Amino acid sequence: MKKIYTLSLVVSSLLMAPTISSAEQSVVTIGYQKASLFTIIKSQNTLEKKFSSQGVKVRWVEFPAGPQLLEGLNIGSVDIGATGDAPPIFAQAAKADLIYLAHSVANPKNEAIVVPANSAIHSVADLKGKRVALNKGSDVNYLLVAALQHAGLSYKDIQPVYLPPADARAAFQKGAVDAWAIWDPYYAEVSQVTHARTLTTAEGLVPHYSFFLSSRKFAEGSPKLALEVVNTLKESGQWANSHKEETAKLLSAATGLNIDYWHTTLARLDYTTKRMTPDVFAQQQTLADAFSKIHLIPGQVQVNRATWSQDASH
Repeated sequence: MKKIYTLSLVVSSLLMAPTISSAEQSVVTIGYQKASLFTIIKSQNTLEKKFSSQGVKVRWVEFPAGPQLLEGLNIGSVDIGATGDAPPIFAQAAKADLIYLAHSVANPKNEAIVVPANSAIHSVADLKGKRVALNKGSDVNYLLVAALQHAGLSYKDIQPVYLPPADARAAFQKGAVDAWAIWDPYYAEVSQVTHARTLTTAEGLVPHYSFFLSSRKFAEGSPKLALEVVNTLKESGQWANSHKEETAKLLSAATGLNIDYWHTTLARLDYTTKRMTPDVFAQQQTLADAFSKIHLIPGQVQVNRATWSQDASH
């Protein structure tokens, strides 16, 4: 589907585009998920258009969730990726040498804990002793921890069932689990298809950021390429926010999911992208400390070790 950027965005991208030196990589491998801003960039060939004149190619690899994507980043098969707030903490705990390049604004309405429509569970407190499906190490892992604590429960009070989204959906629909902690567009899909009830979203519990991360090798070795990707994320985020219907059609075509799911997702999603700040690092540190306290990760994680030198020098 052909998309046309506004003239102001095109001019902005030309003015902000750094010159890529021959010392930087000639291929950039990007890991992405279905609801990621990278899906929009990929569908519009935005980076390919920017990099082609500089002899840089873009390679795309799709992942079902953040933890799997960051595994790819850690072993060097991916240079840049987008995940929720929890996966980078698990990755840092596993000694992954990653860098935070940028983040989305908070989107707490885009993740939730849901139960079947006819479930006897009506509050988070009712989850005590129940089986809750989630992708281990994903952003909803933090939502579940925070929601349980808010309800006066601990992580030990539930039975976590660790499954990737596709398997969790099947388990949820056949009643093999009592609840599911999930994010959009899966959240929108299960709500519309099965009429699942929402126990809670992340509102008032956790901010739910998306983070754009890279390996340290890529960020420090190819800083101009990394900066160009960040600039593209900012521009494409602005475009997506102001072109909701076109974005829904694009994402539906790219993912094969019904456009209604994307209408629902985009109504509660803001793709605005910003560079990292000390405040956001501090919020990530709160997450890391919470996971360490309940032994979801081994030891302590110092999140700001993943600060990009481009930001540290400001």
